[in-house]
Amino acid sequence: MSNFVVKPAKAAARPAQSPSTTPTSYDVAQKAGVSQSAVSRCFRPGSSISPKTRSRVIAAANELGYFPNAMASGLITKRSNLVAVLISNLTNLYYPEVLAEITRRLSDRGIRVLLFALQAESDVDAMLDQVWRYRVDGAIVAARLSPAQLLDFTRHRVPVVLYNRFGEGAPVPSVCCDSMGGERQLVERLIAAGHEVFGIISGPDDSYVSQERVRGAEHWLRESGREAVLVKGAFDYESGDAGLRALMEMTDRKLDALICANDLMAIGAIDCARTHFGIAVPQDLSVVGFDGVAPAEWASYRLSTVRQPVRRMTEAAVSMLIERINDPDLPPEVRTFAGAFIEGTSARFDARADSPA
Repeated sequence: MSNFVVKPAKAAARPAQSPSTTPTSYDVAQKAGVSQSAVSRCFRPGSSISPKTRSRVIAAANELGYFPNAMASGLITKRSNLVAVLISNLTNLYYPEVLAEITRRLSDRGIRVLLFALQAESDVDAMLDQVWRYRVDGAIVAARLSPAQLLDFTRHRVPVVLYNRFGEGAPVPSVCCDSMGGERQLVERLIAAGHEVFGIISGPDDSYVSQERVRGAEHWLRESGREAVLVKGAFDYESGDAGLRALMEMTDRKLDALICANDLMAIGAIDCARTHFGIAVPQDLSVVGFDGVAPAEWASYRLSTVRQPVRRMTEAAVSMLIERINDPDLPPEVRTFAGAFIEGTSARFDARADSPA
């Protein structure tokens, strides 16, 4: 019997890629001389791959015009790589900064933001119906959620982190600025400077943030045996103007200290005081806000306020959410951040009140 060797048949050559064919990770791997898994790692944020291999893969991908298919990757990982962000009151100058920080931090992790803009916090129900359709991996919510709505997140297996509010009725992962402590810094300084007639302009009725700030201001005023006249605003410039007009009438123009639930209303009130009433700020009327938005630093305002640590808060919110996407069984936690007092020139303070008791 003659000996013979059976040679394995050559693998069929892959058809030449036509100009109209979309390049795949296989094409990139063949051109770069690496495995398909190396190509996948190259385009996956945080994956381990040597600089030399990455350089070869990127060069091949650029030459072929290849871009990784996020939808296909999602089918493999069973994730959409989408995070829903629900934010209310976009008229508030503070929220675009928050959104930009959240988007940047998620993008660094290869995750895209699906934005749901609410005209009011009470619009959440209608938006949630849309959120579920996109099968998002998680959500960061800067709006009030009822216990029933929070239960919906659990039912749909979507981890959620609340931004600048606490859960109501059940423990929920949350990131918050200390409204009570921030208002204390403002109120005690105003009292120490000798102010007597206080007014407060709140935000919308359905705003959790407004309620917390008003509650804090009223609490510290009562602690010193004082009360404030309260009018409702809408977190916008116009309601700062309208609020000051109302308070001046209600106090027979004796108002000498105005506490606004956000900076934008405080700015509107300052302009109203100067142009409508001819009142000097802060000589005749002290005005304070809360948030620390960029326009509050403009030379014409130099608003006295409490600045929220946006970068630290957004970093915490994103980290907490990613942890819960990776491990849904993690228990809820709450992280509270102190705001920084900004003295500004819109309020008259007593130097002895630099460190309130």
